[in-house]
Order: sequence, then structure tokens, then C-alpha cells
Amino acid sequence: MNADEFTETFRQYLPKVSKYLAYRVHRNDVEDLAAEIFLIAWNKRASCPKDAELPWLYRISGFVLANHRRKSFRNQSFQLFDTDLTAPAAEEVFLADHVLQTAWMRLEKKDQSILALAALEGLKPGEIAVVLGVSTNAVSIRLHRARKNLEAILKELEG
Repeated sequence: MNADEFTETFRQYLPKVSKYLAYRVHRNDVEDLAAEIFLIAWNKRASCPKDAELPWLYRISGFVLANHRRKSFRNQSFQLFDTDLTAPAAEEVFLADHVLQTAWMRLEKKDQSILALAALEGLKPGEIAVVLGVSTNAVSIRLHRARKNLEAILKELEG
């Protein structure tokens, strides 16, 4: 990817990367983390898969978020009841329904993660595969299992 292609990628995907971050971190951190993600992307632009720029950026975002959370955890005192310290989690976007919320919270984190990428970010299995660093087939299987697990929990709660 040359400098012009990278500039176009930046312009096209900065809003989506920022939205991805806004679901997961405090709004004051979004701009700095997005800058960090695109700096890493610039340095690794040669490894960007053709026609998979957004999933590639989400993969980088996942690593940057993990590092950010580790640093934040070490540097923060526990202020458990200060609701202004965190942005809403990705799942809060579709958790107005109490039954769905309860089912979501009972799902394993890996199921929550893959369902959020599919439902909230609108990624296709091939794109999720790039984000997670696994095969498209593995994503399809995990997504199927996660949906089945969510469905089973919903049936149990509603029945």
C-alpha cells in the first residue's frame, strides 16, 4: 500500500474505527487510540491484505485496546461506582430488552465478541476471520455456535 492508498484508507475507515473504539473505551480516549492504530497501520501497511483493510484495522484495534486496558488497569484506582469513567460497552447498544440483556450476559465472552463483530460492526465471516486471525471456516463455526448458544439461553429464559 503506497502513501496515497493509505491516505484514502485513513479517510474511509477513520469513522468506523472511531465508532468501534467508542463502543469499547471512554470517549476521551477514542482520538488518541485511533491515532495509535493508524500509526501502527502505517508502519505495517505492507502487510495489509488487499480488500480487507477494515478487518485488518479492527485486528490492530484489538491489540491496541488490550494494551490500553492493561495500562489503564495498572494506572487506575478502583472507582467502581463512577459511571462517567467508561463509555457504554458494545453490547449496550442492543440491550434495552431485559431478556436479551440477561441472555447476553450469560454468554461466554468469546461468543459475545464474535456476535458483536457480526451484529454491531456488520462484518462478514471473511472479515471477522481477518480480525481474529483465524480461517473463515472457523469463524463460520464459531458464529453458528454463538448464535445457537444465544438462542438456547433465550429459549430457556422465555420458556
